[in-house]
Parts: sequence; C-alpha cells; structure tokens
Amino acid sequence: MAGHSKWKNIQHRKGRQDAKRGKMFTKVTKEIILAAKTGGDPEANPRLRAAIEAAKAVNLPKDKIETAIKKGTGELASDALEEIVYEGYGPGGVALLIEAATDNKNRTVADVRHILSKNGGSLGAAGCVAWMFDKKGVFEFPKDLDEETILEAGLDAGLEDVVDDGDVWQARCAPEDFPAVKAAFEAAGLGFTSAEITMIPQNTVALDEETGRKMLKLYDALEDHDDVQNVYANFDLPDALMAEME
Repeated sequence: MAGHSKWKNIQHRKGRQDAKRGKMFTKVTKEIILAAKTGGDPEANPRLRAAIEAAKAVNLPKDKIETAIKKGTGELASDALEEIVYEGYGPGGVALLIEAATDNKNRTVADVRHILSKNGGSLGAAGCVAWMFDKKGVFEFPKDLDEETILEAGLDAGLEDVVDDGDVWQARCAPEDFPAVKAAFEAAGLGFTSAEITMIPQNTVALDEETGRKMLKLYDALEDHDDVQNVYANFDLPDALMAEME
C-alpha cells in the first residue's frame, strides 16, 4: 500500500465484498446533507458539487439527491448531523483517521472505540496522528499519458505535482484548487480515472502478512459502521497480500 493507487485497490476490494448499495447510499446522502449546510448551490459550493458527483457515481436517484440538499439547507427537517474525526492506532502502530457523520456522538465514539479495541487498535487523543496526513486533491491518470502533458494542463489552475504511483500518474493539488484543476484537465481533454479530495499519509508503516490481515479486518469493520464516512491509514501491505486482492 505504498502508493495511493494500491490504497484504492483496497477500497475497491471493499466495494466488491460489500455490494451493499443501501449502505453506500447512506454515506453519500450524509455527505450531501453536510456539504449543503454551507449552501445549496453546487456551482458556488465545491464540496457539494463533489458530493453530488460521488452520489451519481453510485447511482443515487436524482430525487434523493435533491431531498438531501434540502435537508442540508434546512428546507426539509432532518436529524442534526455532526461531523467528527477520530484519531487512533491500528495493529503494528498504523495511524488511523476516521471521519464520521452522526446524530449521536456518544453512541458513535463508543462504537468506534469498541471496534478498535476488538481488532487490536486503540482510540487516541485529538491531534495524535492528524499531523501525519496531508489533505490533497488527487487525480489519477493512465501511464499512456505523458507526465509533462498533465503538468502543462494543470499548473496554471493550481496543480502542485505529478507523482509516479506505479500503474498510474497521480496529480496532486490543494483542496481549494480541486475544482479549477479538474476543470482544466477536462478542458484539455485529459481523461483521469479518478478524482477525489483525500488524505495522503506522509509516510507508511510496513506490515508483515499476519499484521496486514489484522489491519484489513479492522479497516473493514470501521468501514461497515453506518456512521463512518471515510477511513484513512498509513499502512503498507506486503506484495503477497496485495496480490490476493487483485
């Protein structure tokens, strides 16, 4: 999992195992509600625009998207969702950032603590691992594209760097520049295979196969919780274990 593309493989593995459309619908709906709290116009609200794109990617019906926006803006009544980030550790000292959206913080923190302790992890204090991650806009491109072409298309819009991530090029930018960089790539006709705002670990922890399996079990358990929106970690799996997920 040294590269971001390998991390995506873990998430895709999760998607294949989980085929629970309703759970994914719940997560993207919550993100729309939270994003719409700062404005219901996606053209003026980059987070909402990204949330809507994510919802469309999992085929959330248009009427449910519109309802979620109205709940976020207050036009329709809804539970009072709060965003909270938990920090902690997994097997082998892996750093964990867990983003949740909940209407009951006491319930959620108790559940997260239980999942961690049951799977060889622990909940940490605020700030204990957040400094190990950088929030970035990330675009992935196939290797048949030239690195210089990607750079030239995005630099004026705020592109910071293009990284060789094994099977793909990874283009990075500051979160606030994400919409402009995305528009620049689209205007240039460059087809990226994924685009998201995510947390990139500054370094990774190499795990052996046994510890890696424990970490994947913990990761899946956290992702399965209804209140958990995203899980970020800094572990690097051995090649043998990665090969099992191809």
